[in-house]
Amino acid sequence: MIKEIEEKLACSLTAETIELVPFLPYLLQDLWELGSNPRDMIRMIKRHMPISESTKILDLACGKGAVSINIAKELGVKVYGFDLIPEFIEYSTQKAKELGVDELCHFAVGEVNEVVDTEKNYDCVIFGAAGNILGSPQETLTKLSKVVKPGGYIIIDEAYLPDDGSNEGVMYKNYDFLNHKQWLDLFKNNSLKLVEELQNEEEYDFDSDNKAIATRANELIAKYPEKRAIFEGYIQSQLNECTDLESNVIAVTWMLQRI
Repeated sequence: MIKEIEEKLACSLTAETIELVPFLPYLLQDLWELGSNPRDMIRMIKRHMPISESTKILDLACGKGAVSINIAKELGVKVYGFDLIPEFIEYSTQKAKELGVDELCHFAVGEVNEVVDTEKNYDCVIFGAAGNILGSPQETLTKLSKVVKPGGYIIIDEAYLPDDGSNEGVMYKNYDFLNHKQWLDLFKNNSLKLVEELQNEEEYDFDSDNKAIATRANELIAKYPEKRAIFEGYIQSQLNECTDLESNVIAVTWMLQRI
């Protein structure tokens, strides 16, 4: 079970092997936003969700807290973030304090498949760029639906295949992408209303992130030369993911409502 969790965690952060898991905090130390764009999510919430002092948002696989903290700071709502990597939670907690939203943000180490069994009655749950850590797309939607109130919202950061695409053309091989129609059918079959679909509203600087990761990977190679292959493999997996996002899949953020 522990190995399965680590494999899903590695996959969610584009790592090819669980050997990389202990090194991920070091490799990603220069990045705060790990995949999801907080600004897109804030715009969606503002457009569609009623907001009050009692609003509660759950951020699953919250990484280093960029989404949670930005939402709390912009909207003044309570956000609860869970992630399996203790260093990420420590960073999130410190960052929330630094930005003056520590009373609104509550971060804790937790395995998200267990968190969805204990956390309930949220107004909104966010699942941002975390791959198959909750299981298949069907399993993911089932688990996310369990934690929100009837009428509550689900925000998913994902990617899908173009109509003429297939997983054979995707460079990153640890995840099978669905096409757009398959996702829409899943939403309908799970009593989820598509409220908004947003595609790449903001340019992202992949080159800067990849250079930062490569610098840290090379530092680790100097320290652990026997692990050169796994660190170089991580650099390549990051490049492959960027190529996929630019050419092979369509990045999307969906806002859904439980009906």
